[in-house]
Parts: sequence; structure tokens; C-alpha cells
Amino acid sequence: MTRRCPGSTFVGIATLKDWKWFICTRGYANIIPSPGDVVHGMVYAITPANEESLDGYEGVPYSYVKQMHGIEMDGSVVEALVYVDVVRVQEGKIKEEYITRMGHAISDALQKGFPEWYIEKYLKPAL
Repeated sequence: MTRRCPGSTFVGIATLKDWKWFICTRGYANIIPSPGDVVHGMVYAITPANEESLDGYEGVPYSYVKQMHGIEMDGSVVEALVYVDVVRVQEGKIKEEYITRMGHAISDALQKGFPEWYIEKYLKPAL
């Protein structure tokens, strides 16, 4: 995140209930509604300039759209910006170049206290 959004601040680890993380047919990460599943993610405070930069990286509105979701963090529910691909909702094969980026993201997440069980269950099988 620090490369894409200089000046962003890590806030914590959060949970989005009844959604599932997966690699979609485009070859990149996505989430879909899935009762009983959870998505864990890292939450950052960003500036309007950071959000504009992220929109470019994420291909808004063609690859992903921006949605606001209630996420659980530190015992509270807060609204957070989430990028979701609403078109490509079937599982696919990860793009080769994305594997390295996911590896860096997993390392960063573990250093910040991300749950290892989640990485083992959802992320590693996709790599």
C-alpha cells in the first residue's frame, strides 16, 4: 500500500462477514457474497489523492467498482471502501505476474498480524 498510496496509514485488520475471497476469471483477486465465509483485509486511512490513485490501479469502473461495506474491526462495525469486480464472479486461474505481488502482500499481512489460518485456507491455494 505504501507504494501505491504514499502517506496512507495502516489502521488494522478487519473482517467482512458473508463474503468470500477468490481469484476471478480475469486472474486477479475478487470477493463475492458467500454466506458463512469471511474476508479478512488490512484497513488503511487514505487521502482523496490516494483514492484517485487506487482507482487507476484497480481499473475503476471497468475492472472493479467501489462499494461501501460494514466491516468488523476491534469489536465495532465501520463503513469501509471496498473494490469489487461485479462482472467476473466465477473462479479463474491467477495471472503469473500477480503471484509475486500476492506473495509480497501475504508477507506484509503476516507482519501486521493477519490470521495465518485465513492465508492457508483462501490465499495459498490460489497461488
